[in-house]
Amino acid sequence: MPELPEVAGLAKFLDEQLRGSVLTKLQLVSFAVLKTADPPFNTLEGRTVVGVRRFGKFISIDTEGVSLVFHLARAGWLRFTDSPADSQLKMGKGLIAVRCAFSGPDGPRGFDLTEAGTKKSLAVYVVRDPHEVPGIATLGPDPFTEAFDGDMLAEILRGSPQQIKGLLRSQSVIAGIGNAYSDEILHAARISPFATAKSLDRATVQVLYDAIHSVLGEALAEAEGKPPKDLKDVKRSHMRVHARTGLPCPVCGDTVREVSFADTSLQYCPTCQTKGKILADRRTSKFLK
Repeated sequence: MPELPEVAGLAKFLDEQLRGSVLTKLQLVSFAVLKTADPPFNTLEGRTVVGVRRFGKFISIDTEGVSLVFHLARAGWLRFTDSPADSQLKMGKGLIAVRCAFSGPDGPRGFDLTEAGTKKSLAVYVVRDPHEVPGIATLGPDPFTEAFDGDMLAEILRGSPQQIKGLLRSQSVIAGIGNAYSDEILHAARISPFATAKSLDRATVQVLYDAIHSVLGEALAEAEGKPPKDLKDVKRSHMRVHARTGLPCPVCGDTVREVSFADTSLQYCPTCQTKGKILADRRTSKFLK
């Protein structure tokens, strides 16, 4: 799943490529991805792109008075081209859910929104204001806004009985962090993924805050300027524990371990994060706090 750094890189790339161009054709290949009915999706055709913005993990392509907002979810992605095809796609066929074509001063541009797998979660919205999208309206603070500091994070964690791994992933609490970067942040901060949020003292909260900025900041810098086809590889190349089960921790050399759930998993280093203890690998276990 693309998270804050990849979505930010993608939004900046699209802004550079599409700003000032006209959306000439919008094809919905899967009507299931469209979550709005008013205004109609074809209202976007013929409108000029005035900018592209990121809201958490959402991207908003803003035209004159109407925005095309999408969330790539777990298995969605964007394929960009400077040679968009004119052919009409068949409904419900293949991986493509949406196809957009643009015309601008630098020539044609286009992209497909695709989604692999059988569980379809990619979502598209056509709205007059991006804040009409429920997922955007309920977003927590962005980690890179000026207001988000150590004191704000301490206030968020204070009194929360939630495990820190789940809290970091909650978009209504902090916007943009998902499964992969929460693993990386907790490893950098040397915190157990199952530590209770309210159990962290102020000094540890500051370490966590610094880890959020260092991990995401490094990933943002690496993603900047990269075309969509390269962003996934950039993300994978910088992971220290996420998706590295069985490999040595690059910090201490211990073996990276995994806890699996019904539809997801997490990775951690016992030496760096849990004082050498192995977390039981089943949902109903009594996890280390």
